Amino acid sequence: MATITIQEAQASLTDLIHRLAPGEEVCITENDRPIAKLISTPPKPPNVPRQLGTMRGTVLSMEHFDDPLEEFEEYM
Repeated sequence: MATITIQEAQASLTDLIHRLAPGEEVCITENDRPIAKLISTPPKPPNVPRQLGTMRGTVLSMEHFDDPLEEFEEYM
């Protein structure tokens, strides 16, 4: 992890942000004490469209679909 003073960070913050690799960290210090950590976020994975029909065959029976549930018999 790289370390930089707060004065150096203020002078070149934009350049510092653009130089960070994904997941890289920079510790910002003031008077030789760490006060902040700058962490680059990884890029967002591409949005893959959903594939239709991937759950085909998982519903085995619709025979008792409309039957009342046992837990609610007392309310009926």
